[in-house]
Amino acid sequence: MNIWTYPSPWGAVTIQSREKEIVHVYLPGRKIPQGLTIFEDDVLKEAGRQLHDYLNHRRQKFNLPLAPEGSDFMLSVWKLLQDIPYGDMTTYKEIAEALNRPKAFRAVGMANARNPLAIFIPCHRVIGSDGSLTGFGGGLSMKKGLLALEKEGVSKQKLGTWQNTEQTN
Repeated sequence: MNIWTYPSPWGAVTIQSREKEIVHVYLPGRKIPQGLTIFEDDVLKEAGRQLHDYLNHRRQKFNLPLAPEGSDFMLSVWKLLQDIPYGDMTTYKEIAEALNRPKAFRAVGMANARNPLAIFIPCHRVIGSDGSLTGFGGGLSMKKGLLALEKEGVSKQKLGTWQNTEQTN
């Protein structure tokens, strides 16, 4: 497995790949396992480029080979997270309802907390039913920052100053 670290306004974001897939994102302050090879392979280069574009208002969606590992329930939650539009937010309760499990909002919260691909699978877009910001692996200041970044990106898009460099593969 390879890792490479990219700068963000909140600190280093380390991305891990296995073969040709992204398997983990370590947000600032998170411990990186020992024994990983520091090497920027092609998939890590692309992930870094897309992360850079996202952080600079030039990308709203990621187009990467993601390979999160988790239970079937977690995978279903993470799939729904990828459908939350850039600049929007939803609640744990709304995700539970979308899964036809309206009482499973706490389990949705746990799946969110265990999301191994934060940012690429945008768990930062999920808030409490009362509108409060809840936990995030990179800390609440990073969550606030990512939401503000997206809000600014939406504003730029409305003003016609959006610089979309997204590519479809």
